[in-house]
Amino acid sequence: MSAAAPTRAFRVAYDGREYAGFQRQPHATTVEGTLLRALAEHGVLDRGDGPTHATPPGYAAAGRTDAGVSAVAQTVAFEAPAWLTPRAFNGHLPGSVRVWAAGDVPDGFHATHDATRRTYRYHLYAPEAGTPEADSRHAVSDDRARDALDRLSGRHDFHNLTSDDAGTVRDLTATATREGDLLVVEVAADGFPRALVRRLVAAVRAVGRGRTEPARIDRLLDPEPVPGEIGVGPAPPEPLVLWDVAYEGVAFDVDREAAESARVAFGERYRTARQVAAATEAIRDRIAGGTEDEPGERRDGDAA
Repeated sequence: MSAAAPTRAFRVAYDGREYAGFQRQPHATTVEGTLLRALAEHGVLDRGDGPTHATPPGYAAAGRTDAGVSAVAQTVAFEAPAWLTPRAFNGHLPGSVRVWAAGDVPDGFHATHDATRRTYRYHLYAPEAGTPEADSRHAVSDDRARDALDRLSGRHDFHNLTSDDAGTVRDLTATATREGDLLVVEVAADGFPRALVRRLVAAVRAVGRGRTEPARIDRLLDPEPVPGEIGVGPAPPEPLVLWDVAYEGVAFDVDREAAESARVAFGERYRTARQVAAATEAIRDRIAGGTEDEPGERRDGDAA
């Protein structure tokens, strides 16, 4: 590929549950490794040596999501041939990774450094306190959760909510929207140190459930390090989605065919997940109901 090829940015959606994170690793299946392997199969770059691949000129990605974290607007940019549309890109990608939009960007564009705002959404299972479906372990007071989010919003040093030693001062906005038994926590900032969003959600969850007081949020934002016993571990990664990455002056054109392909692929994954959840729910309900075996049911030792 000619070095004079224009630089293009691609929007990438992926179901992160089956990947060991975004960033490529020599002995693990990652989203980035999957993207680079697809580009190698397209002949856009050399395959490289073993499980690693070369990268196209100017290549960079907006962020490095952890294992299990998904995305709808991860962004990768590099010098790309004109024929490499999102639908063409998808020709060598699995259904769990779909490119759905693209845009031309200026020379020297860097998908990591030029991002002005990143937004994550965490889908927290948190039935509202006082509703019939709520239970003592998971019920959340929306008012308490939003109070915690208000305290976390603004410019703070989040060193007590990450393992990183640098880049911990961020101007952050954190809000929540009630969607049935889910509290969708949206967090936006110019950048995020390691695991900040998941630790933030864990702190908000503890306050919302009444397991700790809102003042603990203030202590976590204090300049002094917190002792281990009041530290906050990260919430599980699977409910977290990289929702948006904003760039000044960059317009992304949606490839309708590629977007429809993504909708179908993620629809199938959603239905599969719902079936598994339904089976788990049925097991829970029968055990909770204490139902005895009915006539004709298999007993211990019967084959399925």
